[in-house]
Amino acid sequence: MKWLIRFIATGFFVGEKFPAPGTAASILSAAIYFFILPTSHTFYWTMLILLTFIGVITAGRTEEMMGEIDPPQIVIDEIVGFLVAMAFLPKSLGLILIGLVIFRFFDIVKVYPMNKLQIVAGGLGIMLDDLYAGVITNLILRIIHTL
Repeated sequence: MKWLIRFIATGFFVGEKFPAPGTAASILSAAIYFFILPTSHTFYWTMLILLTFIGVITAGRTEEMMGEIDPPQIVIDEIVGFLVAMAFLPKSLGLILIGLVIFRFFDIVKVYPMNKLQIVAGGLGIMLDDLYAGVITNLILRIIHTL
């Protein structure tokens, strides 16, 4: 069971195999979004909610197993955050690439009030800042798409 929890939290071990685990996980998430996920709103909402709960649980448990606060190997937060960033937007390679850049910017820089979300402990704290980055990215992408 510990293996499965770590497998999920590290994005199929992507977080343990690459030197820039957050970026690698975001690229993996972009590929999953582009090639696999259908655009049905009902399915997408259900999947986002389910993945968020799974992310909170597995990130928290993996953090405990590793004995480290928010270790970089945990990338389920980047995966879910990027899927939030792309939620209900057209599947366009241009939007996906712009979304990757904007999402990674906000995930790395953690502008206010995003930086305050990391004080929350455990899996929820790991997930919150990336969910916020996803929401901000989604709003920016909607503006870009409209223009």
